[in-house]
Amino acid sequence: MEKDKQEESTQQTPDGRLNVELSEEIAEGIYSNLAIINHSPSEFVVDFLKVMPGVPKARVKSRLVLTPQHAKRLLRALNDNIQRFEEQHGEIKDTEQPQIPMSFGSQGQA
Repeated sequence: MEKDKQEESTQQTPDGRLNVELSEEIAEGIYSNLAIINHSPSEFVVDFLKVMPGVPKARVKSRLVLTPQHAKRLLRALNDNIQRFEEQHGEIKDTEQPQIPMSFGSQGQA
């Protein structure tokens, strides 16, 4: 256990911030216009898709698996960032989304 703590501390800068490495491939990002969210007692799974008009099939482009605690932290961080964005740029209008038939289990959409 002591070794794990030492390894963790070497990844942080002297002022306690985390040193984050971002590869060129990941830095490009992945466009998504639909997120499907499922959960179990131990994890949240967020699948990001790109749905194109007139195309009946969409492929998952990326998947994020989170503990419930991290999902709640992400929710708070998104809420905080949306609030700051809207303070600078005005309210984000929530347009109606067309109903997209899903062929698996119950899930949330964003």
